[in-house]
Amino acid sequence: PLSSGMILLTWQKIAPTALLYQISPSLNMEILILLAILSTMLGGWGGLNQTQMRKVLAYSSIAHMGWTVIIALINPNLTILSLMIYIMTTLTLFMTLNLSSTTKIKSISNLWNKSTPMTMIVFLTMLSLGGLPPLTGFMPKWLILQELIINNNPTMAIIMALSALLNLFFYMRIIYVSSLTMFPTSNNLKHHWFFSQTKTTNMIPTLTTISSMLLPLT
Repeated sequence: PLSSGMILLTWQKIAPTALLYQISPSLNMEILILLAILSTMLGGWGGLNQTQMRKVLAYSSIAHMGWTVIIALINPNLTILSLMIYIMTTLTLFMTLNLSSTTKIKSISNLWNKSTPMTMIVFLTMLSLGGLPPLTGFMPKWLILQELIINNNPTMAIIMALSALLNLFFYMRIIYVSSLTMFPTSNNLKHHWFFSQTKTTNMIPTLTTISSMLLPLT
């Protein structure tokens, strides 16, 4: 279920990241860089050919952990910031997908017919997860790249920036398929701004604002 996936990709990351934060002074920089690069590359390439949103988000989680790990020795506070922004953005996306009962990429196209605002929230959140400026998800990537360059690691900064393009690509592909192509069965359906629902939506507007509009705080 989407709720189980949400817990696995958010709550389950708090304990290992806290441990990583506590032992950060004794970590080996070369091993961290290797793990971070492998994570970002694996998360980027693995998510390219997926059709299930849960699998896409799982590979995206692997890539985001690479960004969280690489900065643990240089600036542990950025590790916490990166994890917090990732958790808020992922919560927003999972809650929206759960509310609309959307599990496949193809289903996002049909979401236009149920609720246009819901679809826009999904799109904004995915772009933020991909690190597209000026959304909130760009903030940790920007600060981490800046710290890497300040600490004389421009090569690592370039590799991490290029690997982030893989994540952004498969999110942009999902948005392209969902917004610029229409399935034949949806041509005769009317677009509605709202649809009847029984699940609560109180947190979604707040989380959407946090996950997409915090970049000016940088």
